[in-house]
Amino acid sequence: MMHKTLTKDIAVKFKKFVTQDIEVKHDIVFLTIRAAKILEVIKKFRDDFSFKVLTDLTAVDYPEREQRFEIIYNLLSLKNNSRVIIKTHVSEDEHLASISGIFSGAVWYEREIWDMFGVIFNDLHDHRRILTDYGFKGHPLRKDFPVTGFVEVSYDKVQEKVVYKPIELQQEFRIFDNLSPWNNAEYNLQGDIKAKGK
Repeated sequence: MMHKTLTKDIAVKFKKFVTQDIEVKHDIVFLTIRAAKILEVIKKFRDDFSFKVLTDLTAVDYPEREQRFEIIYNLLSLKNNSRVIIKTHVSEDEHLASISGIFSGAVWYEREIWDMFGVIFNDLHDHRRILTDYGFKGHPLRKDFPVTGFVEVSYDKVQEKVVYKPIELQQEFRIFDNLSPWNNAEYNLQGDIKAKGK
């Protein structure tokens, strides 16, 4: 449970970094900070408030916003039995500082965010894709990423690599009427145009 004194100390210490009011919901402190200060804030939470565990780091895409990507850091303090959620916002062409020097486990999260959303982290030593294959084009969790593509992906044993080919449908496109599949029912389903009137 978040202690009131700890919450007050956090509010005082981080007042100059926040872009919105600090909130406490369900004993979790929520802060939204400027992207340029992310390293400083994360380091202060680790060193000054004993938030020594990075439990999650993820992103959300809001394409209608000028700063479309919201990056969310979840930190845990075992000493204080407390959690804090830190949010920051970056635009499509903006880079964000990597926190992998503070929490080494952040490398995997930052690679995933780069792979899925295209957010680039400065000083991240490993910018390889982590969930898609290395030749993949685009970032699939962006809201403007096409739902269907024009290529299919498979592994070619002869070439020993992933290859892209135009989509080949195994059957011709068919139109289904999606009406009632019930045959010889003793009652008529509402809206069933196949039903025989009595």
